[in-house]
Amino acid sequence: MGHPFPIREIARQAGLSEATVDRVLNGRGGVRESTAREVQQAIADLDRQRTQVRLVGRTFMIDIVMQTPDRFSTAVRAALEAELPALHPAVVRSRFHFRETGPVPELTRTLDRIARRGSQGVIIKAPDVPEVTAAVGRLADAGIPVVTLVTDLPATPRLGYVGIDNRAAGATAAYLMGQWLGDRPGNVLTSLSSGFFRNEEEREMGFRSAMRHRHPERTLVEIAGGQGLDATQYELVRAALRRDPAIRAVYSIGGGNIATLRAFEELGRECAVFVAHDLDHDNTRLLREHRLSAVLHHDLRQDMREACHIVMRAHGALPPAGPTLPSAIQVVTPYNMPPQATSRWDGE
Repeated sequence: MGHPFPIREIARQAGLSEATVDRVLNGRGGVRESTAREVQQAIADLDRQRTQVRLVGRTFMIDIVMQTPDRFSTAVRAALEAELPALHPAVVRSRFHFRETGPVPELTRTLDRIARRGSQGVIIKAPDVPEVTAAVGRLADAGIPVVTLVTDLPATPRLGYVGIDNRAAGATAAYLMGQWLGDRPGNVLTSLSSGFFRNEEEREMGFRSAMRHRHPERTLVEIAGGQGLDATQYELVRAALRRDPAIRAVYSIGGGNIATLRAFEELGRECAVFVAHDLDHDNTRLLREHRLSAVLHHDLRQDMREACHIVMRAHGALPPAGPTLPSAIQVVTPYNMPPQATSRWDGE
């Protein structure tokens, strides 16, 4: 496993002891396969970040903790690493703790390990449940600044929330849905990944309120629990379509859009309007193929830059600033896709 990094630096990146890293690097055995993968991932992260950050300055080690499908965590990782040069003169190193799903105690154990080990900041996307609230409180008690990303944890001592106004996003989706459906009959399927992410709850509330006000004749059919994962999402959508033959439009709050469209296609059903969130890899392709009507997007690079700035301010490395404003909501169609999304697609 060739690499140019000292064991101490790899251990810090991986959050492991130097002795454990040494055993992995020298193949001494007695180490779990998952631990060996953590060491390999740490070396890969260090190598990638080294090629993008050739700066001399104060170094911040930040932990990124997210429960989200791989397609979104991949987009977040890319956004952060693309912003590293713009954080000059500081150098930001990041440790990633990504999981698609899993029990809440597993997530809180990750947060508690960070609290014990230490960190200069945590950026987190997690469900708003009491166990997570308590774990974030323990991070704050350990003197670790916490910033919530995309979905908020307002009952915690986090320093700030970075992301869009989710109620406004839901209302925007309702406006688009009403305009595009027009006078055509049909019910609207709203799809959440789970019932525990505040951003999804707020989007659904904004959508439902605007639809009730502007289009009270429309029936909204809600499904939840797919976790944004294709296999579970497909089964939920397929069951909903079988139960309700009047569904002809989708507001996808929690993802899994390839699976949703597959369920429509396999049952021979038309999806007349499909509004989704975030220009991740899947949605970029679907939008380019005109299989989505619009994507409500926000600039992840700007969000990651702002989250890092909040952490840096907490350590006195930047001057104080006012409250963080919500990120701008971009309504993206196949005809106004951001250049970075187009180039990402062309480069695949």
